[in-house]
Amino acid sequence: MPTQQNKKHPVPLAEQLRPNSIEEFIGQAHLKTRLKAIIHSHRAQSFLLFGPPGCGKSTLAILLAKAWQKNYLRISAPETNLAVLRKKIKEIEVLILDEIHRFSKAQQDFFLPLLETGELILLATTTENPSFSITRQLLSRLHILKLASLTHQELLLLGQKACKHLNLTLPEQSLELIISLSNGDARTLLNLIEYLSNLEPDQLQPETLKSILPEIVIKGDRGGDSHYALISALIKSIRGSDPDAALYYLACLLESGEDPRFICRRLILSASEDIGLADPNALNLAVSCAQAIDLIGMPEGFIPLAQTTVYLALAPKSNSTYAAYLNAQKEVRLNGPLSVPLHLRNPSTKLHKEWGYGHGYKYPHSYPESYVKQDYLPEPLKNRQFYVPKKQGLEPKLNLWLKQVKQKNK
Repeated sequence: MPTQQNKKHPVPLAEQLRPNSIEEFIGQAHLKTRLKAIIHSHRAQSFLLFGPPGCGKSTLAILLAKAWQKNYLRISAPETNLAVLRKKIKEIEVLILDEIHRFSKAQQDFFLPLLETGELILLATTTENPSFSITRQLLSRLHILKLASLTHQELLLLGQKACKHLNLTLPEQSLELIISLSNGDARTLLNLIEYLSNLEPDQLQPETLKSILPEIVIKGDRGGDSHYALISALIKSIRGSDPDAALYYLACLLESGEDPRFICRRLILSASEDIGLADPNALNLAVSCAQAIDLIGMPEGFIPLAQTTVYLALAPKSNSTYAAYLNAQKEVRLNGPLSVPLHLRNPSTKLHKEWGYGHGYKYPHSYPESYVKQDYLPEPLKNRQFYVPKKQGLEPKLNLWLKQVKQKNK
């Protein structure tokens, strides 16, 4: 039977089903052995629980605090400030701080002396990549537990438990449907089941559910792991010439609320790095896409973004200019910039002329086809090749003229 609820402030289903022991906890099988060891050691330690929404970070933090039999306070970073926190932590031993990434780097430094002296045990949670959202000083004082989204089987077990708790008879196909919509998020699943518990029995069939379910909003994780994973997948799908995968990851990014201007910047880089001279027009299109987004914004901005994404995926690929620059960069970093040959220096003063600046320089436009053989690199690098052309797309055609004119001027 459902637990008794206050009519003015009903307890959410997710809170009603929060487990009281690690044995009741569903999910994170890869951490169970370690968690039991932490609990049985009876030695309270500070942890950072990192993982996607709805994977059980806060629940595990509460279970740890209870298992250690410590006086604890749970609070969310966006709901408090350091002035309030200073007063509250005087009365507790363990602070469970949700969404610690919402604290600035300066605010995070507040915990350093408290953790250093052992005055406070911190159990912090975050959905964002700690490498980018948490200071190195604070990270060095925390043990990190990396949590994962719940598997289909784990969500099925949780869903069956929730239905039993609510005395809800839900067709198997309907349960499968909302599990797929939950995308590994236990909280989303429980919220959907709680929503379904208020419907009539004839509305619980899968065909009917599809039309009456609330819209599922994909939880953004900008700055977190999924943010970087999705943009990486988009660019790698373009590089791998897979327009379908590229469009899918583009949709994931946009539906999660990603800033389209960030996507545009990545597409511009891809157009130069991965396509380059195989299709020089790719860069023009990517820059035009960024301008289009500034002009029309969202939601219609997905149209030029989709066009550009597919074009880049279909375009021939060449990273020759990207690789060429890295070759030149490596030489400069290894040996430093060498002196520019005198004949390439501009003789802007009489003294420069006396020193030989510009002497012997051959002006290409004074020669047939505007080409003349002469050395441009410093003497130690004479005949060094940084740029190695590829045979994809337009690049062979772009190199053809230079190849032919060099042949004539041997």
